[in-house]
Amino acid sequence: MATRTFPEMPTASSLLSVYASLSASIMIFRTMFEQIVPAQLRRYAVDIAKHYWRPNTSELILLFEEKDGYNPNEMFNAAQLFLSTRITRDSKRLKITKSMKEKHINIKLAESEVIVDSFEGVKVTWTYLSQQQKRMNGDNDDGHPFVSEKKYMELKFDKNYKDIIITSYLPFILKKAQEVKIQKKVVQLHNLRSPHSAHFNYKQSVNLDHPSTFETLAMDQKMKKEIMDDLDLFVRRKEFYKKVGKAWKRGYLLYGPPGTGKSSLVAAMANYLKFDIYDLQLMNVKDDSSLKDILLDTSNRSILLIEDIDCSILPDRKGPTSPNAPRLNDPKFSLSGLLNFIDGLWSCCGDERIIIFTTNHKDRLDPALLRPGRMDMHIHMSYLTMDGFRTLAANYLNIHDHHWRFREIKELIQSNKVTPAEVAEELMKSDNVEVVLEGLVKFLKRKRIGDDENHQIENGVHDEEAEIREAKKTKIIS
Repeated sequence: MATRTFPEMPTASSLLSVYASLSASIMIFRTMFEQIVPAQLRRYAVDIAKHYWRPNTSELILLFEEKDGYNPNEMFNAAQLFLSTRITRDSKRLKITKSMKEKHINIKLAESEVIVDSFEGVKVTWTYLSQQQKRMNGDNDDGHPFVSEKKYMELKFDKNYKDIIITSYLPFILKKAQEVKIQKKVVQLHNLRSPHSAHFNYKQSVNLDHPSTFETLAMDQKMKKEIMDDLDLFVRRKEFYKKVGKAWKRGYLLYGPPGTGKSSLVAAMANYLKFDIYDLQLMNVKDDSSLKDILLDTSNRSILLIEDIDCSILPDRKGPTSPNAPRLNDPKFSLSGLLNFIDGLWSCCGDERIIIFTTNHKDRLDPALLRPGRMDMHIHMSYLTMDGFRTLAANYLNIHDHHWRFREIKELIQSNKVTPAEVAEELMKSDNVEVVLEGLVKFLKRKRIGDDENHQIENGVHDEEAEIREAKKTKIIS
């Protein structure tokens, strides 16, 4: 049997000699290439080589740069907000920010951090990146280059799902980012003034730190739910308002005695919707033109508040009510100017607006203000009910169930006209629950006695007047 022979393996020294010779040839070729071929042509050749020699891959990459030219890129900001909701305990690099006006701490991705997400079964990978760019700055006297930072998000996914990502996933990100933005928004209170007034700034703003919410509001539970349902229906009906040809706005009239919680309800509505409040004092308005200037300065997703509309010196649609009316401003401002902005052509200048009027005396208002389309929902802020008292007891005394005093308090509340503000004041007089409730019972009893006496006095006056009229009538007949 013949033996098979194998070729002799090259030695290490021969391999090293071949490698050195090959490296020298490459260096010589590279030097000649750089010296003979122009730089622009070299870059073109390299790009061609990269184009044809790159490995085949099914991965597609989308870049979301921080700015589109000089303008902010909405998709970059939306991606940042959205990814803040996808951070997990496995994240290794996070960035923490908070401004003076913000109540929340913002958690964002730090550079090079990777987030893996899934949408409709499609796996996607997000990476936050930054890149330093050097360029010469003409204003820089020392001649050193100006270094700027380019920030962008990188989204990787299988290119076979390109349509799903672009047509469904990206709109989903925009929607979720808007929800996060609304949730973190700090509600502001703006004081609107006429630009023609003596004040330097006709719009003053502060953060609305009013703690009122629907949970803490001393109102009938059924009424609360009706208001919240109405607000929810309003904010989600953008396309409906557009379809029926109406401006996307809604008007509310809050009426009732002083101290029944009208201002607290406005604050609760603003906190619930995350809408800014624009407080308009009609006494500060010079004329209809000034009113338009003021109202056009308000933003979308806001509440326009006009308090105590019955006390405002507001001329009717034909002009001032009296030539001697104590108007401090030009009488060119009229009720018709206000009505035109509420539901006229000017009402379409803005979306998702709520207009709220408050009054202690509904019967004093011009009927033109009360019709649907101007004040769509009339909310009666009544005296305190037992349902409202239970809310106050939970807020002030931390009583969330029944107390032995509640039966007596219920009878006294039903036989009295007492406001939530009056009862709330009584509940703040001590830290001892028993002392507070005993004091409240005494207060309600005194108030009932006082109301009975006033009622008797009023009836006595009426009876006396009736007797006088009857005597005069008898005298005339005789």
